[in-house]
Formats: sequence, structure tokens, C-alpha cells
Amino acid sequence: MAKHNDIHPVFSQILNRSDKEKLLNQHARVIWLTGFSGSGKTSIARNIEMELNKRGYLTQILDGDNVRTGINNDLGFTEKDRFENIRRISEVSKLFLDCGIICINSFISPTKNIRQMAMSIIGKKNFIEVYINAPIEVCEKRDTKGLYQKAREGKIKNFTGIDSPYQAPEQAYIELKTDELSIEESVAKSLKVILPIIEYK
Repeated sequence: MAKHNDIHPVFSQILNRSDKEKLLNQHARVIWLTGFSGSGKTSIARNIEMELNKRGYLTQILDGDNVRTGINNDLGFTEKDRFENIRRISEVSKLFLDCGIICINSFISPTKNIRQMAMSIIGKKNFIEVYINAPIEVCEKRDTKGLYQKAREGKIKNFTGIDSPYQAPEQAYIELKTDELSIEESVAKSLKVILPIIEYK
């Protein structure tokens, strides 16, 4: 990537993150949900946000489909484009962190390298990885959009779990087996971990 010698960041001249966290009475973090399409990422992200909102926390959800209709609408699903998709999302997440906002990200983010890159941009201390663990057979049965069927018919290329790999996290901060847990149980399990981290002390 080209370097620009005419760019001069002014980070030292603006209010810092701790000032904004104090104003919002919360510690900002990025809650990163990863898993197959149909595993329950979006539903769990929405419900985590609603529960945090009830408790007075300011949040922002970044979701795969929404981001790809806006800031990343020029990207496809090749390995290179997936990497760039997550890189941009990570940089946007970092901006939310700097504003003191809790960012809830729902992305397949299928490989260890992609998630490692996201964590390196966001910062390990700021990154709460949540593995939404559901067998692909279960995800396929839940698939109301028919994406898996289209992928098996060759109508969608580079579909995770069909003709593109998914590498499960080995040491996720939180693991939710959504073939065994309800949405409510998954959210409750997540909040037990998240709330002590974001509580402003």
C-alpha cells in the first residue's frame, strides 16, 4: 500500500478516549462475533445491544450485510476482498473505540489470519472475540435466504463452509453453542463476561 508523505495525523491535539469514556461512563471495547452464516451472529448482536442499551451503555453494531451495502460495497468475496473488508471494519471499529463507544461486530471473518489482523488493528485488550459455534448442518437448516442451496448449486462462489474454508477460533473469549443455547441464554452468557469489562470504575 502506498505511503503518503503529505498526511500529518493530529491525534495528540484532540480529546482522547479516556475523556470520552468518562463522559459516557463506560469502557469501550469491540465485541467481535464470528461464525458461519446462519449461526445466529446477527440475532445475538442485536440482543446484546438491546440489553446493554437498557443498562445505559452507548453501542454501535457493525454487521456484514449492512457494511457491504455501504463502505465496502466495492468488495467481493475473494480471499483478498475478505481481508480488505475486515481491515476496513477494524479501522472503523477503532474510531468508535476512540469515541468511547462499545462496538458490536457481526462478521463471518472465516480465517485465523483475518481475525488476528483485526485484533492487531483494534488492540488485544480491546478485542472480545465471541465464537458463535453452530454446526454447518444446523446453519443450513436455518437458512431462510437459501444461500447455502445457491452455494451448493454453484450460483454463489466462495461461500464459507461450502467452497471456502472456516477456521474456528481455538481460544475465543466467549463460545456460544447456538445449537444448544437459545438466543436469551447466549446473550445472558455473553453479558456475564462483557459487563464487568465495560463497567466504568
